[in-house]
Amino acid sequence: MKTRILLLVVVLIIALSTNGFAQERTYKAGSAWTVSFVQVKNGMGMDYINSLKTTWKAVQDEGIKQGLILSYKIFEGNAANPDDWQIMLMVEYKNMAAMEGNEDKWEAISKKVVGSEDDQKKLRDIRVNMRTMYGTKLMREVVYK
Repeated sequence: MKTRILLLVVVLIIALSTNGFAQERTYKAGSAWTVSFVQVKNGMGMDYINSLKTTWKAVQDEGIKQGLILSYKIFEGNAANPDDWQIMLMVEYKNMAAMEGNEDKWEAISKKVVGSEDDQKKLRDIRVNMRTMYGTKLMREVVYK
């Protein structure tokens, strides 16, 4: 009797787990996004947004022209608490593979838009006084079939 119950339990476990693996995926992976989160220091919000327009936006626009990215977005909002971010920078790539192997092209764009390595360092130093980067995530868009 114990053997039959044990056998029944094993069969049920196998049947339930097999059914779970048989589920059809109802979505596919869409474009890939890098999403960066920025906390702007007090009183620096407008200065930071304006600095993005003259450099970050120009770099992304050139990336679109050269086919390196599909699009980009900047979102601004209020922080939910003192440790929260206010600005989200998003860059859309065709797929994960499109993000690889273009370092030389991005470097040439940065030199064209921002200037020399010294100019780029000066810009980074200025922005350090305006904001804190909370990090960047790599995300995939979910597209339902």
